[in-house]
Amino acid sequence: MNTPICDFTENYIKKAPLRLHMPGHKGTNGYGSDITEVDGADSLYAPGGIIAESEENASRLFGGTTFYSTEGSSHAVRAMLYLFSLYCAETGREKKILAGRNAHKTFTGAAALLDMHVSWLYPEEGESYLSCTPSPARLAEMLEEENISAVYLTSPDYLGLMADIPKIARVCHEKGVLLFVDNAHGAYLRFLSPSQHPLDLGADMCCDSAHKTLPVLTGGAYLHVHKNAPTCFSKHGKEALSLFGSTSPSYLILQALDRVNPYLETEYPRLLAAFIKKAAETKKELWAKGYTFIGDEPLKWTIETKKYGYEGHELACLLAKENIVCEFYDKDFLVMMLTPQTGEEGLLALRRVLLSIPKRDEIHIMPPSFSKSEQVLSPHETLFLPREAVQVEKSAGRVLAEVSVGCPPAVPILGIGERITEEAIAAFQYYGIEKISVVLGL
Repeated sequence: MNTPICDFTENYIKKAPLRLHMPGHKGTNGYGSDITEVDGADSLYAPGGIIAESEENASRLFGGTTFYSTEGSSHAVRAMLYLFSLYCAETGREKKILAGRNAHKTFTGAAALLDMHVSWLYPEEGESYLSCTPSPARLAEMLEEENISAVYLTSPDYLGLMADIPKIARVCHEKGVLLFVDNAHGAYLRFLSPSQHPLDLGADMCCDSAHKTLPVLTGGAYLHVHKNAPTCFSKHGKEALSLFGSTSPSYLILQALDRVNPYLETEYPRLLAAFIKKAAETKKELWAKGYTFIGDEPLKWTIETKKYGYEGHELACLLAKENIVCEFYDKDFLVMMLTPQTGEEGLLALRRVLLSIPKRDEIHIMPPSFSKSEQVLSPHETLFLPREAVQVEKSAGRVLAEVSVGCPPAVPILGIGERITEEAIAAFQYYGIEKISVVLGL
């Protein structure tokens, strides 16, 4: 498989032109590969040359129509929802979407901007607010109750739990409902044997953050459209992405997406399988030591730290002292993201440090439970209302004006336009959120 974007850039550098174009560094200070849309470099949102050729390579790898993003899965999520809006306009369907409550805040903001009606699927009993893996039967019941046009799920989620996409897709399509999946953490799932990628399991559209699990620069991502999805999705994919994307896409990221294609086609599946096998063996040893893991995703290790006698930040600090930096932690979990690039040496180092940490008595303090909140104002209306910041403990009864959570994990505790309850306050405080934005006068 060729690498047209990388080949063009290398040839451009060899010519050593006088660069009277952007970027301002003019190729100095080691930035020679960072170019802009000069003649021959093609255009991300209107490709007809090297970018189009590279995206065709990626499309063959993933088995659908693949569009590049240089602004992460957030960019692709916004485009997905806009494409859904176009579909509803074309078909006369209602712009109603049923979404897992653990959706990334990008989904919340985009749905509000596009004035969608969102119904929420809440976590199952005992699940973290970061997870939502509805049973197909429960989903079917909800689709019977409401006039829904699409379902939106996050799988894998931040903790590595995966929804039953094949059965959920079957339920959705039997009901005439589309299925969209935020697969930001699962680009590599396509290269398992058999594939566990949402596009192969029945999703109509999904996004992947290539940079999260593949050897690609931060910001490299994909929007995938299934070959049997409504034609407007692939037809208007570039239009949707251009609506939300920068007109100055990073060519360094485009080169990274281009460069990874031959690797994914050749040695990556073999290396992935071998590394997953070694990782599973190591994980088995850690289970025997007393660690408890959750999640189905083979390359995301999520430890329930309290069962080992530690809060997540405590375990993260112990690992950091040994120069091992984890992806995410809170009071209950420690999340580690592995890839074949971690290598056997990295796996051995992680094993050594975790096995050296003594087990302590289990901590029985549980996170606060969640319940449905009253939707006082539509999210779209709320976005454009005046607001003020208040201390969380003084916010009972007020209306949330914007999501109050950073990234990671970027999963809102409460939705835009919802009434703040005492339960929500307890959750904000549990997760260390001290101030929130509320609608002025409400």
